[in-house]
Amino acid sequence: MEKVRYMISDASSMVNVESHVLRYWEDELELNIPRNEMGHRYYTQENIKEFQYIKELKEKGYQLKAIKMIVHNGDMEQRLPELTGNEADKPGGVKNHQVYFKNPETLALAEAKQSYWQVLPVGPTSFGDSPYQSFSAFAGNPYFIDLDTLKEDGLLLSEEIEEQYWGDDVSEVDYAALYEARFEVLHKAYARSDHKMQEDYQAFLAKSSYWLEDYSFYMALKFHFHGQEWSLWEDGLKFRHKETLRKFEDLLAEEIDFWKFCQYQFFMQWSRLKRYANSKGIRIIGDIPLYVAMDSADVWTHSDLFELDERKKPIHVAGVPPDCFSEDGQRWGNPLYRWKRMKRDHYAWWYQRMKANAALYDVIRIDHFIGIVNYWSIPASCPTAVEGEWRKGPGRHLTKVIRKATKGSDIIAEDLGIVSDKVRALINETGWPGMKILEFAFDGDASNEYLPHQYKNTNCLVYGGTHDNQTLLGYYGNKSDKELKFMMNYLHIKRVSQIPKAMLRAAYASIADTVIFQMQDILELDDTARMNEPSTVGTNWRWRMQPGAFDGKKIKMLRKMCKLYAR
Repeated sequence: MEKVRYMISDASSMVNVESHVLRYWEDELELNIPRNEMGHRYYTQENIKEFQYIKELKEKGYQLKAIKMIVHNGDMEQRLPELTGNEADKPGGVKNHQVYFKNPETLALAEAKQSYWQVLPVGPTSFGDSPYQSFSAFAGNPYFIDLDTLKEDGLLLSEEIEEQYWGDDVSEVDYAALYEARFEVLHKAYARSDHKMQEDYQAFLAKSSYWLEDYSFYMALKFHFHGQEWSLWEDGLKFRHKETLRKFEDLLAEEIDFWKFCQYQFFMQWSRLKRYANSKGIRIIGDIPLYVAMDSADVWTHSDLFELDERKKPIHVAGVPPDCFSEDGQRWGNPLYRWKRMKRDHYAWWYQRMKANAALYDVIRIDHFIGIVNYWSIPASCPTAVEGEWRKGPGRHLTKVIRKATKGSDIIAEDLGIVSDKVRALINETGWPGMKILEFAFDGDASNEYLPHQYKNTNCLVYGGTHDNQTLLGYYGNKSDKELKFMMNYLHIKRVSQIPKAMLRAAYASIADTVIFQMQDILELDDTARMNEPSTVGTNWRWRMQPGAFDGKKIKMLRKMCKLYAR
């Protein structure tokens, strides 16, 4: 019996993908598609089944390079875990900051027997590129959308990516170039997309209804006004007058949908990434700042929840008081919450925020946790943090809401700074682990609470340093002879060059439940790889790990440490 022949339109309908996507798969995967007497392609039932299988693998997050090997080798899914190692860099037990959805190092940390990958906040960044100053407490950063995946989905052409300037130095991110190129390319993908017809997209809209419309409208307005802060917009927008909002919603309808499309792509790709990481035994630790940026969709939309005056200007802002590191303290500039107002609706905004983050991450680290108990309030008119004062935070009222919203997800309390008895009491009450920093351990003597022998129980995480600290290599270069002598005696080493590895060993040997080290310190890099230097702008958040840097030697070293200390 002669095989049934299908046209491209029939195949497209049966597989439920657009025709140009099928054509792209044919070419990239070098599929054997028959041709008729006139040389035109046609499709058999076997071809349709092959396309359906390819679509199924794509939906699971597998890349075309892996699928091509599977299709041509015929090994099916038993080979998939080995072949999909280019979705993302997943450091478990390692803190790595540049999050990408494709990277040839995917399996490296699973091979190193690591269990955690900690990332910085993944929200869309604003001026200064800090992930702690985001346009939204809910949205994902469009910079992290993998363009090759969009190409494989038929939404981009190779030349549309390659013709853009992305920067000259592969070792660091060029944010200016990224800003100029990224959104132009994403607009081209958006123009080809049929996302509005997809059930997954409609489900995403429903799931994200609390924040997505407001964020997308805010971003459309921000680009319309060439990046201007919302507090400088015309009064009708600044004060959210209904008639003005309707006018601009109609004017910017297409741009609003573009920003929804970007979020849809981010969360679809992130979900595949997280599932893959979890399948390898790696849990993702997310980091969320206590405060949000003034120039954000959150403050524009929910201005009544923040300490703003009648002209929508901050009355008091966040920061920390002067200490031995800074005689002026730190003035962060974030607007403070109106905690009493939030309490009236049972902290609904916080509930939604934590619920959204619990879907993103397996573990959530709350930055500046001490601010939940007591926070430093600085008059907005004060250029430094000197004139601030301590105020009482919501305490257990908020932690109860956080626990309810996260439904059993693990929480880490970042308890660095001035830790009062009330802060310790709340941490003990919640049972959430705090943090120990080894870079803080060698200031003073053997009584320093950050030294491993001083840990009171296992309910803590020990870090070499955080994103705000020097790398370990840079750190010991600034220590005094006295401090170096104490450090080397404590770590049982004879050369200062042994300090990074010795500190890693000390952390692994400690009673702390979990050990997290920055990838820069695993690689023993100097301060040129430092992630952030507080109170500076322009050169932070740029470091990028190079393919192959986390090599077999480093993998073997971590795996040996895990086995030696039963981690």
